[in-house]
Amino acid sequence: MPTTGKAIPHDSAVGHVTGQAWYIDDIPSREDELIVGFLGSPTAKGKLKSIDLANALKDPDVVAIYTADDIPGHNIFGAIVADEPFLVEEDLEYKGQPVAVIAAKSEEAIERAKAAIVLDCEEQEPVFTITQARELKSWLGPHRVIARGDFESAYAKAPNKLERRFENGGQDHFYLENQACIAIPAEEDQVKVISSTQNPTETQNVIAEVLGLGMHQVVCECKRMGGGFGGKETQSSIPAIAAAMVSIFTGHAARFMFTKDDDMMLTGKRHPYQCDYKVGFDDAGNILALRYEFFSNGGAYSDLSGGILERTQLHAENSYYIPDIEINAQICKTNLPPNTAFRGFGGPQGMAAMENIIEEIAQHLKKDALEIRRANCYGKTERNVTPYGQLIEENMLPELFDETITTSDYEERRKEIEAFNRTSKTHLRGLSLTPIKFGISFTASFLNQGNALVNVYMDGTVQVSTGGTEMGQGLNVKIRQLVADVFGLPIERVVLMTTSTEKNNNTSPTAASAGTDLNGSAAMIASEKIRARMAEFAAHHFADDEHGIHPDSESIRFEDGIVFDKRWPERLRIPFGEFCNLARMNRVNMGERAFYRTPGVGFNRDTGKGNPFFYYTCGTAAAEVLIDRFTGELKVERVDMLMDIGKSLNPGVDRGQVIGGFIQGMGWVTAEKLTWNDKGDLLSHSPTTYKIPGSDDVPHTFNVNFLDNPNHKKNVGHSKAVGEPPLMLSICVWAAVKNALSYLGDGIATNDLTLPATGEEILRVMTLIRNSQREVSAPTS
Repeated sequence: MPTTGKAIPHDSAVGHVTGQAWYIDDIPSREDELIVGFLGSPTAKGKLKSIDLANALKDPDVVAIYTADDIPGHNIFGAIVADEPFLVEEDLEYKGQPVAVIAAKSEEAIERAKAAIVLDCEEQEPVFTITQARELKSWLGPHRVIARGDFESAYAKAPNKLERRFENGGQDHFYLENQACIAIPAEEDQVKVISSTQNPTETQNVIAEVLGLGMHQVVCECKRMGGGFGGKETQSSIPAIAAAMVSIFTGHAARFMFTKDDDMMLTGKRHPYQCDYKVGFDDAGNILALRYEFFSNGGAYSDLSGGILERTQLHAENSYYIPDIEINAQICKTNLPPNTAFRGFGGPQGMAAMENIIEEIAQHLKKDALEIRRANCYGKTERNVTPYGQLIEENMLPELFDETITTSDYEERRKEIEAFNRTSKTHLRGLSLTPIKFGISFTASFLNQGNALVNVYMDGTVQVSTGGTEMGQGLNVKIRQLVADVFGLPIERVVLMTTSTEKNNNTSPTAASAGTDLNGSAAMIASEKIRARMAEFAAHHFADDEHGIHPDSESIRFEDGIVFDKRWPERLRIPFGEFCNLARMNRVNMGERAFYRTPGVGFNRDTGKGNPFFYYTCGTAAAEVLIDRFTGELKVERVDMLMDIGKSLNPGVDRGQVIGGFIQGMGWVTAEKLTWNDKGDLLSHSPTTYKIPGSDDVPHTFNVNFLDNPNHKKNVGHSKAVGEPPLMLSICVWAAVKNALSYLGDGIATNDLTLPATGEEILRVMTLIRNSQREVSAPTS
C-alpha cells in the first residue's frame, strides 16, 4: 500500500521527545577542541581606529585572536550583494558587529579576552528607524517598481480616495537551537563544518571565499536543526566562518555556539516596514487604483533584503485583482544587524498592508470588510492576472471564501458581534475573514533546482541523500514516503542521510516552502531511474522460454515489498530484498544521482513582468477576538482555517505545519514587539522581555481543514507547499482587532493601528479614538 497520503509520524518525533535526536550541542567534545567567540563592536556606528590584543593574549587559556588582517581570502561576503565584512576593517555599522575572533580553552577565557582587548573607536551618529533613513536617503540597493495600467489617471477618476501610512514591525525567529557549529580539521587544508544551517552550499562557499580555499576543501554537514524559520539561511555563515578559521589556523576542532541573548541581539530578524499608500475605489468597494511606497528596514548590510522586498511587491495585492496598480519599493540602510529571511520572506508584510487597506475601505464605506474582499477577489476565467503578468491557474479562492463563510457561521456571528458591542461596557469583539495567495518558488530563478542521490542496497534497503535540510518541518519523512512508494516498500526500509555538500553539490537553501518540491522531485527521478533498470532485469529474470513466458519491463510491479509480473502475479514474484541481491550479482546499477529544475518559472526585474512562481498555495481564515476596553488585553476566541494544499503527502505533518505556522504568525501580528534603545541595544532579547505565543494564546476554538482540489497535478505527488503560507493567514487576527476597534466610534477610523497589535498598542489606539470623540463632542466657544 502507498505511504504517501498517510499521517506517518515525523522520522525524529520519538527522538525529539526522548532527547535521543542529536543536535550540535549533543556532539561530544574532542579532547583538542577549542571554544570560539568574537568581540563585537561597542558602538552602533563609528570608525575602528586601532585594536590592541596584547593583554588578552597573555591569558594562558586564550589560544589565538584573529582580526581582519589575518583573513587570507575575501573579507567581504553576501548572498545577493557582497557588501558585508566578516570582520570589521574600519567601518563599524551595528552594535556587536564582529571585530575579532577569539579561540580559547573555555567560555570563561573568551569573556576574559573580550574584557582585555582594547578598541579605539570614533563614534558617529547612528540611524535606526525607517523614518530617519528616509530623511537621510540612506538606501541599500536600487528603487524597484512593479506596475500595471495608469495609476494616476484611475486614481484621479475614483469616487473615493484614501491616503495613509501603515507600519508593521519585525519579529525574532526564536528557534530553540541557537546558531551553532563545529569545525573539524582534515588533511591538506581541508575542513569539515557541522552546522545548524538551512544552506549548506552557501556555508561551504563563504568559508572557502573568506579562508582562501577551494570549495572542494570544505565540507558542510547538517543532520537537523532545532528550528530555522529563515534565520539560518544566511545568518549561520558568521559562526561557521569563525569556527572554520580557528580549526584551519590552529589544527584543532573548534566549537561556536551563541547564547539565546547573544543570538537575539546579534542576528537579523523579520524586516520592519513602513508603507505609504494611495487607494481609489468606488461606492461598492471595488478597488480602482492603488499605489504603494514600501520601505523596509534592511539593517547595516544587504543580506537577503533585495529578494525579500521583491516578494513583498509580488504579494502586495494578495488575493485581489486591481486594474491600475503601482508597487514601489526601497530598502533602508540602518545601523542594526542585517535583517534576513523569515517564514514568508516579505510576503507577510505585503499582505498585511493590503488587508489593512481592505479594512480601511470597509470602515470608510460603512460596509463589512468581507463584502469588499469578495468584490475584489481574483476570478477564475477573468480578472485573474497578477500585476506582474502571471496567470492564476486553477484559482480556488472563490471556493475557499464560500466554504469558510459557511463553516465559520460568519454571517450569524457578525450579527451577534454587532449586538454584543452595542451592549457591552467592558469588552469589544471583532471578526475578520482574510485570504492568502502565496507563490511557490524562489523568485531568483537559478535557485529552483535540486539534486538527490539514491542508493538501493543488496538487502533491499534504501539510503537517500539530498540538499534539503530538516529543521522539524517534516521534509525527511515526506521524501522517505515518496521514495518508498517508488519501490513499493514500507517506509522503515528507507532512510534520509545527513545532508552534506560532499554528496549533494551546488544546492539551494531549504527555504521558500520549496524543500519537498525540489528535493522530493529529484529523489523521485533518481528512484524511478533505478526502478526502470530493475524492471528490465526482472523481465529478463522472469523469462521462461520453456513455458512461453516472456515478461516485459512495463508489466513488472514493485508493491508491498514484492517484485512481480502483473500478468502472472502468483507465479512470477520475488521479495524485494532477495531481488536486490540477485540484481547485484548480475551487475545491475542500483544507485542514481538525479537533478530537478522547476519548469516554466522566470521573472524580469527590469520590466517587473514574468512568471516567478510555479503555482500558488491559497487559503482563507476567519478569526474572532475579544478585547478588554480598559486594558487592551486581547484574546483570540475562535479561528476557522481552510487551505488548498493539493493532495497532502502527509496529512499529519501538514496539519502540524499549518497550525504551527498560523500560531507563529499570530505572534507576529499580536505580541512579538522588538524594542531597541537609542544606542542600538536590543532590549527585548530573552523570553522574559520578548513574548512569543504560549499555550494560553492558542484560540479556544481552532478549526483547521483542507479543501479538496483534484485539479492540481503539476507538482510532486500532486501536493502543494505548506511551510510558509499558513503564517500569513494569521493576518485575520490583526484584521479582527482592527474590526473590533471600529465599533468604538461611528465613522472614526482605526488607521493608526500598527502591527503587532499588542495590548499596549490596542490601548493606545483606543485612547486616541476616545480623545477624538471628546474633541468632536466638545462645545465650541
